Amino acid sequence: MGYALAVDFATAAANAAAMTRIAICAPARPITRDLAGAVTGLAASATPEAELSFHPQCFGEQGHFAGDDATRLAALLDCANDPGFDAVWIARGGYGSNRIAAAAIAGMGGAARDKIYLGYSDGGYLLAALYGAGIGRPAHGPMPVDLGKSGGEAAIGRALEYMCGRAVADVCEPSLTTLPAVAFNLTTLAMLAGTPLMPDLAGHVVMVEEVAEHLYAIDRLFFTLMPHLTDIAGLRLGRVSAVPENDRPFGATAEDIARDWCRRGGVPYLGRADIGHDAANRVVPFGLASPPPAP
Repeated sequence: MGYALAVDFATAAANAAAMTRIAICAPARPITRDLAGAVTGLAASATPEAELSFHPQCFGEQGHFAGDDATRLAALLDCANDPGFDAVWIARGGYGSNRIAAAAIAGMGGAARDKIYLGYSDGGYLLAALYGAGIGRPAHGPMPVDLGKSGGEAAIGRALEYMCGRAVADVCEPSLTTLPAVAFNLTTLAMLAGTPLMPDLAGHVVMVEEVAEHLYAIDRLFFTLMPHLTDIAGLRLGRVSAVPENDRPFGATAEDIARDWCRRGGVPYLGRADIGHDAANRVVPFGLASPPPAP
């Protein structure tokens, strides 16, 4: 009997050591408690080694935002600076991360430097700031809000597998090589260009995706962005989805536009990337792709 109990305690200790503790906060827009419950339930069944902790701030509301700037910043720093967490998962995009990103970087301590940070869309502002400051291991990938999309369970599973270090090669963008890479929403990256949050992307493969923008707006975004990317290793285009119909055809596809601006900027166009504002969105670790170390 005593031996059995000893084995049980040893097993419990090993399981506790193997847990990946993930903090979720909402630097932009809020999520619902129902969504948080559904994601927690899915994680418990599909990835039991992931322990999720939704910060109460995720459910706060002040106009567009999940609380005012001070509230959102405090929650992000709570998650980043707590040594008990292995990863910080951005709950959803929208708009607002840029308003707190610089202050967040200034407020992050030693514990923040060992974590995975996962998100995309508006979360790209934070990922860029973290990468530029050399803090943690930022990565572009699915967020909790994606559970509501068609195929959302697979997206959540992909994110959890990455953060837990399980089957990392299977969840990452397949084109990753020995070259460092980053991935962004096109609008987010264009807005970052020329600001203090923009990291040095020289020698990187830059991947971009977009949603719900007219093709002329896609063209305009590349016009704004390409002067800041002349020293990159190349550009890959992810999915450009939900393009609104204009009153007259633009006359070029999104890929035509990307190729043209790469030619104008002297940047190699490397083809497509399996990223986008959808549940098929793959993970792109910033920098050199490698499995996250076991917690």
